[in-house]
Amino acid sequence: MSNRIVTISGVSSEDNHFLVKTNDFNVVISNSVSGESGEGPSPTDFLLAGFAGSINAVGLIVAKELGIELLSLEVEIVGELVTKKVEGKQTRSRAGFRKIEVVVKPVSNAPLVLLKEWIDTVKERCPLRDNLINTTPVVLTLLKEYNKHNAA
Repeated sequence: MSNRIVTISGVSSEDNHFLVKTNDFNVVISNSVSGESGEGPSPTDFLLAGFAGSINAVGLIVAKELGIELLSLEVEIVGELVTKKVEGKQTRSRAGFRKIEVVVKPVSNAPLVLLKEWIDTVKERCPLRDNLINTTPVVLTLLKEYNKHNAA
């Protein structure tokens, strides 16, 4: 497998949501930072959901490679989000999660030593875990909209 480019596009809607298009899917995200509006999943909900989904996807690949039969796999994630900076309050705290705790519950007849090898491999190969625990260069570019007909 080679490198793959992942592209999404999103736009704010009039009903306090952010509409995201990725591949052949549309996703609606609440405009609240951490779900305080109650109008659907927030960006932080989606981040943690994506992390859980990534653990699941990599977990299934690694289980197959190790010959482990997974009857089911549950991933629980709890993130403690620091909100002061988002709210514009003076703080030395980060603008994101202070900590994220993950509990992975596989249902399998595999011996514990093999499940330990499995979870260690999942941790090593999970791309979202890698991005959460390591610095990833992020380039954020502002592109001001303008009317092409009036620009000259």
